[in-house]
Parts: sequence; C-alpha cells; structure tokens
Amino acid sequence: MAGNLLEWFDWTIYATFAPYIAKTMFAPSDEISAMLQTLAVFAVGFVARPIGGLMFGKFADTHGRRGALVTSMLLMATGSLLIAVAPSFAQVGVMASALLLVARLVQGFAHGGESGASYVYIAELAPARSRGLWCSSAFASVTGGVVLGSLLGVVLTQTLDSALLQSWGWRIPFVVGGGLAIFTFYLRRSAIESEAFQDNKREALVSPERARSSRSAGVTRLRLFILISATVVVYYTWLGFATSYAVVNKGISEKLAFSASLAAQLICLLAMPFFGWLSDLVGRKPLALFTTIGFTLLSFPLDFLFQSSAWSLFICQTIALLMFAATGAIYPALLSEQLATSHRGASIGLVSSLSAAIFGGTGPYLNTWLTSIGAHWLFTSYTVILCILATIAVATMPETKGIDLRVAGTETD
Repeated sequence: MAGNLLEWFDWTIYATFAPYIAKTMFAPSDEISAMLQTLAVFAVGFVARPIGGLMFGKFADTHGRRGALVTSMLLMATGSLLIAVAPSFAQVGVMASALLLVARLVQGFAHGGESGASYVYIAELAPARSRGLWCSSAFASVTGGVVLGSLLGVVLTQTLDSALLQSWGWRIPFVVGGGLAIFTFYLRRSAIESEAFQDNKREALVSPERARSSRSAGVTRLRLFILISATVVVYYTWLGFATSYAVVNKGISEKLAFSASLAAQLICLLAMPFFGWLSDLVGRKPLALFTTIGFTLLSFPLDFLFQSSAWSLFICQTIALLMFAATGAIYPALLSEQLATSHRGASIGLVSSLSAAIFGGTGPYLNTWLTSIGAHWLFTSYTVILCILATIAVATMPETKGIDLRVAGTETD
C-alpha cells in the first residue's frame, strides 16, 4: 500500500505548501491571484487522472495488476522530482508555471492508475471474511500519506522560518516523495499477481453471467461515481484544504494549524481498521450511509463551529474525518465487490479518477473562490446536495459483504 501512501503524500504536500508554491511559481504581485492559479494547477492535475485510471485499469485487466502498479510508481517519482527541481518564476518567468503544470499532469496520470489498480489488488488478495479489515489498510495508508505530509509540514514550520521555507524549504517534501517513489518502484517489481485475475485469464469463453454483468455495469458505475464524488469533496475539503483555509482565512498560525490537523488525522488513521472490521460484521452499506447521512446533517454545523482557534480546527476536522473514515476504510472492498473481475480495474480506475477530477480537483479552487467573495455557504450547500445524492445511490446498492470476487458483479443490479 506504499503507492497509496505516496499518492496522498504528494497531494497533501502540494495542498499544504500551496502558499509557498504560489509565490515561487507565479507572478508574486497579487497573493490571492497567485494562490488561485496554484490551486488551478492543482485541479488541472486531476484532468489527467481519468485518462490514467482508464488506461492503467485496462492494462491491469488485460496484463495484470502488478504491471500497472509498477509503472504508475515510476511516473509518480518523475512528477515529484520535477516539482522539486523546477526553477522559480523569478528565474525563468512563465516557464516555471508551465513546468509545474507538466509535473502535475504527470502526477495526475500516475495517481489515476495507482488508485484503481491498488484498490483491486488488495481486495483480490484479501480473504472474503475479513476483506473489509484488509482493505482498510488501503485508506489507512492514504491517511498515513496525509499524516506524513502534514508531519513534514509541522517539522519544517517548526525548524525553518518563513523566509527559508519560501526560498527552498517547501521543495524538501517533493524530494522526499520522489525518493520514496523510486524505492517503492523497486519493491513492487517482485510483487505477486492476484489469484482472481489469474483465474479470470484462464477462462477462454465469456459466460452468460459475464455478459449480463457487462450490460448492467453502467448502473453500478453510476452509483459508485455518485458516492465517490460526494466523499472525495468532503475528504479534500477537511483534510488538505482545511489547514490552508485555517491559516489564510481564519488567522490561525501555521504551527498551530499543522499541529491540530496532524492530531485529527492520527485519530482518523487509528479508526480505519475498526471501521474495516465493523464492515465485515454489519456490511458495507451501513457504514457508507453513516458517512453520507452524517455529512448531510452536520456540514453546516461543522462550518459554524470552525472558528479562529486551533482547537476548533481540531474538533471539526476530527468529526469530519471520522465520518469519512467509515466509508474510506471500506473503499476497495465496496468498489471491488460491486464489479466483475473482467473489467474491475478499468471500472474502478475510471470512476474513482473521474469523480476525483470533476469534484475533488475543483473543490479547493471553488471553495477558495466562493470564500473570497463572501459566499462560503454556497460551497457547503454544494457538499450537502452531493451527500444527499450519494445517500440515494448507496441505498439502492446491493449488500456485498463477503462475496466471492470471482463471481462479483454478476448479480449487482
């Protein structure tokens, strides 16, 4: 699960150090404009995610999960190191912004392939009776990547002053991310292939169940797309964006904001295995409904409680992340159990990446812009509407706890 950790480490450090990237890579005359441009590049990186998700997913369904995971990791390293060494706007002008854009596109393409292939891989390796618990390691590693990125933010802000951070300190996390990606690339070269994929490849003929699965998969993909779209918005909002929002808009010091956010993320990380284990007992749907209904009811109260103090950031972020963790912990299990092996990789890669691109990538930009014009409540309303739609989508899903993945997706609609 090192790939998930590194994917979200990359995402977290970009979101966390966005104010420094903005002043380095764009014209520094207008801070708000530079920040919005930085977040726009952040969003553009998500445009490449669906392409990566579909291409790597098809590759994983045809040639194996392992090959997709190895290649995506190599691209991750390339994107991170390119950001780390990119010259500043003061040195090369607009070329700095262009290089940042290219790096984000490479990262987005790699991240799109990584998420789908890794979710499928862990779900197919896990025992059916404890698949939820096993799969919680995927998003635990996601949260671990965010925690690692946030922890590095705490360390750097504690040891370097603002001038040094602006000069070169913000590049350190990208060097770390690139180095870890190269190390993981070499580890993955010796990974085994999943049994479900090998069994699927041995079948020479398409069964009637597979044909029906292919016809009905569109409805399943739509349900999953709606669910992921809602949860990815709340996750991106309360994980990476909340810290920058606390510093820029609420006046909380960088040190206190990073520390409060790190504590909330650690609690979320510890809760992941519990929610995975619980889903093996009560099913996937109750936990997904806990998330969607919870954010439907509590999004506005959480906004109200989020005041200009580190304690309010910690409390609100902890509540939000625990609600998300109920679904995040079971993502690989829930998604994989809804889809057939023959198109599982491509479907999960496309659906998860497309929802992340449309809703996750634009979330921080939209939130920043609406807040700057005094209409933050519109973004909260947008979140609530998405969660209502996600509640309907989950309610119409079949319960798939413990299903044999070799026959999954044949009776889901």
